[in-house]
Amino acid sequence: MDRQPHFASRTRAAYDVLAADYADRFADELAVKPFDRAVLAVFAELVRAQRAGAVVDVGCGPGRIAAHLHDLGLSVSGIDLSPGMVEQARRGHPHLRFREGSMTALDIEDGSLGGIVAWYSIIHVPDEHLPEVLAGFSRVLAPGGYLQLAFAVGDEVVHRTEVGGHPVLLDFHPRQPDHVAELLGQTSLREHARLVRQPDEEGEFRELSPQCFLLARKAR
Repeated sequence: MDRQPHFASRTRAAYDVLAADYADRFADELAVKPFDRAVLAVFAELVRAQRAGAVVDVGCGPGRIAAHLHDLGLSVSGIDLSPGMVEQARRGHPHLRFREGSMTALDIEDGSLGGIVAWYSIIHVPDEHLPEVLAGFSRVLAPGGYLQLAFAVGDEVVHRTEVGGHPVLLDFHPRQPDHVAELLGQTSLREHARLVRQPDEEGEFRELSPQCFLLARKAR
């Protein structure tokens, strides 16, 4: 952990501060987001059909996505930079395995996973580090395995010094789907499907930009 890039150390520190409030706020988010649930259901069905290995939720936060995938029949665990988030995940979902880890240095055996979910976790990765992150995802996926990404669509980096009343230093990197697909093409991953939905402008989980769900598959 001590050798993590500066952005990762800063992200970890921010989410340690936010962990408890974040876990409370987003615990029931999927219940009001039918498109998000549909994307995860398709991912789970495809991974189950491949019988290619377990799934890891990279940047799992408090574990809500991992728990949902478990309910959909997947063998899933989670990793997160933030010890505070890992603590929240273990507390909320004691039947699942969560540990500290970084997407910039995945401590996972090559070709061992049937699937990876990075659900709004690449949004904190600067552009110059994203190719190595995607290459790492490709490395640990088994041939035919699936990668499910979720990220905000846009071009301008958002710098936040406060979230939910907490002082933090946190950058959000929205991305264009075509650019992410192009970067995936530089690895052994290829775009399999994508869904872009308009921002949810009502309710507790209001969004400011469109949201992209991009599914990629590793070549056999």
